Amino acid sequence: MIKEKSLVLYKNRPALAADTVGEKIGITVLGGEQLRVREKDVELLHPGPVRNFSELEGGSIISETDIRGAWELLSGSGTAVKLQELAELVYGEYSPRAAWAACLLLADGLYFSGTIHAVKPRPAEELALEEKRRAEKQRELRERDAFLERLREKKLVLPDDRRFLQDVEALAYGQTDKSRTLRGLGLSETPEEAHRMLMSAGVWTAFVNPHPARQGLSVSSARIIPQGPPDEDRVDLTSLCSLAIDNSWSGDPDDAVSLEEAGTGGPPVLWVHVADPASSVVPGSPADLEARSRGATLYLPEGPSRMLAEESLALFALGLTEVSPALSFKIILKPDFSIAETGIVRSWVKITRLSYEAADRLAGSRDESEALSGSTPYLDGLGHAEIERISLMLRRLFSWARQNEERRLNSGAVVSIELPETHISVANGEVAVSPVMPYLSSAVVRECMVLAGEGAAQWALARRIPFPFISQEAGEIPDDILPGMAGSYQLRRSMRPRSLSVKPGIHWGLGLDEYTQVTSPLRRYTDLLAHQQIRAFLRGAEPLTEEEVFLRLNAADNAASAAIRAERASRAHWTAVYLSGKIDSVWDGIVLDTKGRDQTVIIPALGLETRLPMRRKVEPNKGVKLLLKSVQIHLGSVSFVCQD
Repeated sequence: MIKEKSLVLYKNRPALAADTVGEKIGITVLGGEQLRVREKDVELLHPGPVRNFSELEGGSIISETDIRGAWELLSGSGTAVKLQELAELVYGEYSPRAAWAACLLLADGLYFSGTIHAVKPRPAEELALEEKRRAEKQRELRERDAFLERLREKKLVLPDDRRFLQDVEALAYGQTDKSRTLRGLGLSETPEEAHRMLMSAGVWTAFVNPHPARQGLSVSSARIIPQGPPDEDRVDLTSLCSLAIDNSWSGDPDDAVSLEEAGTGGPPVLWVHVADPASSVVPGSPADLEARSRGATLYLPEGPSRMLAEESLALFALGLTEVSPALSFKIILKPDFSIAETGIVRSWVKITRLSYEAADRLAGSRDESEALSGSTPYLDGLGHAEIERISLMLRRLFSWARQNEERRLNSGAVVSIELPETHISVANGEVAVSPVMPYLSSAVVRECMVLAGEGAAQWALARRIPFPFISQEAGEIPDDILPGMAGSYQLRRSMRPRSLSVKPGIHWGLGLDEYTQVTSPLRRYTDLLAHQQIRAFLRGAEPLTEEEVFLRLNAADNAASAAIRAERASRAHWTAVYLSGKIDSVWDGIVLDTKGRDQTVIIPALGLETRLPMRRKVEPNKGVKLLLKSVQIHLGSVSFVCQD
């Protein structure tokens, strides 16, 4: 029976017993909380009387030597003792204070183990190991305290101190949401704060880009190398003039275009040739699973992280070898440039690569020397007749593209949204920002790729093949569209997100009843998935079911969305790095929108949009001078003020 004012143990805390009523006993726990508990839930430490908890306090009543002596004595006897005996042995008395001290000694676990009813000395081997562990922990705590002091004073000793920053780097990379170091400094535990601190301490330079890792993405290309194209029958289309037109910095050409020489009065025939990785990257294969987990190639200013292994380019990219395997889309057009028929064949093609600049020059000039001036090295070695053939085809393509765009506009498509873009590259410790020129041939390629996507969607629907389709709901276009960049900004804001589905739907922005994408299977998994379905049908095999396509589509789209977020954040990061050495520089801006308190301005030379307050309202499309005031690399943000 536990008496009033006894010292008891309740959930490893000291408590003072009060009255007992029935099976319940009243106790006051250290800290003042009063409870009624079952008697079996407490353990008697000392019968008391103990008037208050202060009787348990005071300085150390013994030395470490005394405790070790008690341990040696019990170790020699090899028997277990009760807590009372331990108190008497160690402290020479069984008082409330000694009982509580013995309880704490048992809870500490260095010298003794067991319960208050059976206290045992720890074996010598265990004691030695525990003493060593505790000594190392104390040394680590002292070293960490010294490190934190160096960190506060920005006097780190690198690389030795980097081991203490692993938690900060993990947080900055988005691999955890906690940091002992930041918490110890009283700082917020966020990836941005971790990034700022690492740069401030000199551990990271501005050239560390953590944003892909924060999205769970690898900055290395896929590792699984697929087999090369299998030995199979292919249609020989090498006699066609086939052009792969892309940006000068592109290293993964996966589409090209040709015009078939039709007889007099024959229908226009467009060929779109596409790289054929689906010939060996089959559903469920290791390369397919890896590509699906990535969703798309991650394009960073530092370089691409490819959806398929880097070695895949040599196997499948167009124009890297004399003759390339392809999946070719034959699109027969009606006089109004709607699609009359689409055919798809496995093919061999001979590709000539061109930059947009070279294509514009070749299409717009009647003089060969002028056309080739400063053009592409891919034309080296071509004769006059071949260059003339390319120029003629380009002029026809330009005309066709305008007519197809007109057809789409008549069907309700949104006119082209043209806002300044830039290409950011990082190499050898330098960030370069260059404008992306609005080449006419870029629009030509776009129209050809749109035709291929429209034709492929119609082809799959006609054959009832489960397929990845792309649609877009109608947006709310303002009644009065402004001219120039401000109008493009209005249109972009009115656009709704695209939707991926196994069900076809209207693509409002393109003005098409059905649409998909099939021209980038080296870069987008959904395109590769479409190719896998096409190839299954062509060889008479069973395509994936609608459910299987749906599951693959969702998985790839989620991964591709992460890549898009990483690309956007990386662009903001590298733009901030580029501008970090240009504080107080002045930039030309164009006002896009004047709604709200702040105004939206685009800086064409940076392809950067920003909102900022202005002393006066400036009309859309008007130019303003902007002064760069601050850069925060860890936030990927820059701040300007208007000088006008």
